[in-house]
Amino acid sequence: MRAAFVTLGCKVNQYESNALAQLLRENGFTVTAAEEEADVYVINSCTVTAESSRKSRQALRRIRQKHPDAIIVFTGCYAQAYSSELDSLPEADLIVGTKQNQTLPQAIIDFAQDRQRKTLVCAHNKSDAYSGVGAAAFEGHTRAFIKIQDGCNRYCTYCIIPRSRGFSRSRPLSEIRDELAAIANNGYKEVVFVGINLSAYGLDTGNSLCDALMLAENTPGIKRIRLGSLEPDHITDTVIRSLRTITKFCPQFHLSLQSGCDRTLKRMNRHYTAGEYETLCTDLKNAFPGISLTTDIICGFPGETEQDFMETVSFAEKIGFMKVHVFPYSRRASTPAADYPDQIEKQTKLRRCADLQQVCDSIRLRFLQSMIGTEQNVLFETPKAGFQKGYTENYTPVCVKSDTLLTGQILKVRITGVSNGICSAILV
Repeated sequence: MRAAFVTLGCKVNQYESNALAQLLRENGFTVTAAEEEADVYVINSCTVTAESSRKSRQALRRIRQKHPDAIIVFTGCYAQAYSSELDSLPEADLIVGTKQNQTLPQAIIDFAQDRQRKTLVCAHNKSDAYSGVGAAAFEGHTRAFIKIQDGCNRYCTYCIIPRSRGFSRSRPLSEIRDELAAIANNGYKEVVFVGINLSAYGLDTGNSLCDALMLAENTPGIKRIRLGSLEPDHITDTVIRSLRTITKFCPQFHLSLQSGCDRTLKRMNRHYTAGEYETLCTDLKNAFPGISLTTDIICGFPGETEQDFMETVSFAEKIGFMKVHVFPYSRRASTPAADYPDQIEKQTKLRRCADLQQVCDSIRLRFLQSMIGTEQNVLFETPKAGFQKGYTENYTPVCVKSDTLLTGQILKVRITGVSNGICSAILV
């Protein structure tokens, strides 16, 4: 059978779609692009916000309408967290939770024989160990992802992820080592470590995040190591000192902020203050010259006043983030914040998002302009219209005009300008 994947959401979902595709191939399936005709379509859903859930439902209905005779599998975070809602979505033939996704090949084969709609969702338990198939190839990408952690124990009051992903659990170092070797063997020069709460890696096993990174440091062929999103209170002085010993480490930190206002952070059940976050950013800037900092910020959390919001705006300006993902607060059923009083109306949330984004765009422009005149190493991606785009070690986007194919190469450039949020450069 021919199978295709439609993936929504984060880098973890992207990784897992690749891993599931590999699992299907190992079981005799042919995996093709989502735009092509297939017998099976796997929708890897997201539910981090109400909009994510809406897009997941929309994808399901679109695929069913376009391919009425295909087998459609709905998996991912939405399937796990809100499986009871999916009874109203008859377009899905199989609903497979995040805990059961390794059963995907057999579930598809069984459905093809009996055509009986099934929901395969089982609750996560504290005793669960890390499980999952690996992925050593990422079609269309010049960097590889490696998932080393799943689940989260933090229970931020707005977040449904603990329900969809379960408790924090870490991948064994031996599995990470083997997958890194396979990634390098497939020609990838850069690897990005990802997880649901990546910085919690090893807390359940006695290892540390740096133990996992050292495996990549010692893997021949891998030239650059990058980290996904991190929780700031887990980045201790010990972690910073350890990261400095990793020669392949890229100095870019995505430190989840959510708010620059202490009152809001407390109601969110975040585990740090704005002052502690600022101190961490200062320590990282001192430890890693040329660093870039990126983050996420939620606008319109229940009870957020205009003064609270302006504290967040001022805080973002103070830190000088290279990039900020700005989101309106999304009310998620079964989370404490969904029942908080003083819910903010939609128009106010959207206005605050727009105001903050405008400020953050200006901060980003200043950061990119500060790169002009510097020489940077760039990993180039797929060319487009005679231009080659890639990213520096601190994740600055760079575009070079060249008729020579540079995909997958790490080359030195001199940055000459900034246009439309991308630095222009010439090869050195």
